[in-house]
Amino acid sequence: MRLPIKLIVILIMPLFLATSVHKFYVSVTKVEYKEEQKSLQFIMRVFIDDFEQLLRERYDENITLNIPNESKEVDVYSKKYITDKIIVKLNGESIDFKFLGKEYEDDIVYFYLEIENVTKINSLEITNKVLFDLFEEQQNIVRTKIYSKNKSFILIPTNDKGVLKFD
Repeated sequence: MRLPIKLIVILIMPLFLATSVHKFYVSVTKVEYKEEQKSLQFIMRVFIDDFEQLLRERYDENITLNIPNESKEVDVYSKKYITDKIIVKLNGESIDFKFLGKEYEDDIVYFYLEIENVTKINSLEITNKVLFDLFEEQQNIVRTKIYSKNKSFILIPTNDKGVLKFD
């Protein structure tokens, strides 16, 4: 007995929907202390499509990232968003970082940040709320290398701050 094609499609379609891939929302920020340069350097990696969606929803629905004639507003919006969502306290005091820029590689956008004139690190507190306002499943991984010690933590919307001590 042959089943009609429509019936087969109707029976099989729920299987495909049930096994659809759920996207993983994650950023990774590498923080490294360059003692000779007295510099705390940040490299943050975010998926281009996630950040593009954020910029479209927050600032301009026509923004497209990683194209030859990318709008100059992308840098303005990126800097504004990143400086709003990342807060750094060094030795208990809030400190501003420089937004050095961004670059693209494959499906990732890299953001470069720096804090200059850092002579000693006793404690480092990082709040990273990047993309928490868009994706409730977002996780922001922070990996540090300070005084040759590697430490890391995962930040989520309900726990968006990590503190490290270097006494």
